[in-house]
Amino acid sequence: MSGKHYKGPEVSCCIKYFIFGFNVIFWFLGITFLGIGLWAWSEKGVLSNISSITDLGGFDPVWLFLVVGGVMFILGFAGCIGALRENTFLLKFFSVFLGIIFFLELTAGILAFVFKDWIKDQLYFFINNNIRAYRDDIDLQNLIDFTQEYWQCCGAFGADDWNLNIYFNCTDSNASRERCGVPFSCCTKDPAEDVINTQCGYDTRQRPEVDQQAVIHTKGCVPQFEKWLRDNLTIVAGIFIGVALLQIFGICLAQNLVSDIEAVRASW
Repeated sequence: MSGKHYKGPEVSCCIKYFIFGFNVIFWFLGITFLGIGLWAWSEKGVLSNISSITDLGGFDPVWLFLVVGGVMFILGFAGCIGALRENTFLLKFFSVFLGIIFFLELTAGILAFVFKDWIKDQLYFFINNNIRAYRDDIDLQNLIDFTQEYWQCCGAFGADDWNLNIYFNCTDSNASRERCGVPFSCCTKDPAEDVINTQCGYDTRQRPEVDQQAVIHTKGCVPQFEKWLRDNLTIVAGIFIGVALLQIFGICLAQNLVSDIEAVRASW
């Protein structure tokens, strides 16, 4: 026995520092989301402008950034300090909280599939409310124009949804030059044009639908979004599965590190 020393279990440094590095990234992402939320909360950002004129049943989109950022910050902090200081309480808090988030995400995914028609109705309601407020805020206007250009769509379910806007509706009492038209972002792009024609949507809805298709996108943004999801289902599913695997991996590593720490303490 002389000259020999008993070597008890040791805490795995690889796992320890991997969890630490993983959570540093998580922590900084939380700070980023919190920064965006606080910037919008200060009423200087686009999100605060949108939330002030968009009816979401009392829900302010800024809260989403604040809550997500706060949760990511707390989890990242707990994971970092727990791994670095070998604090089993913080590591258990990290793994349990991450497990709860994973369960909530799984539940949300199942509910989204079951209530997809309700979600579609809410999206339609959301877009139409923004259409009504199109000219009320320049940031919202730019956001809608970007959406319609990117998805190559017009309105929620079609160009006639722009009747909801006081400047674009087709009523006889509407004296606007944009009467019975659509925003320029609904127009099909001419590759030969270097400058955007902001008047391309004027009077387009006074024409038959066949003639409209040569000038504007007649498909709504909700169907176009659904089409994009179908076309990119593999990518979208891959992202969700990747996020889920990362969460499960983080939980397993944290539990492994807790077991190592407790084994080392038990050997003292």
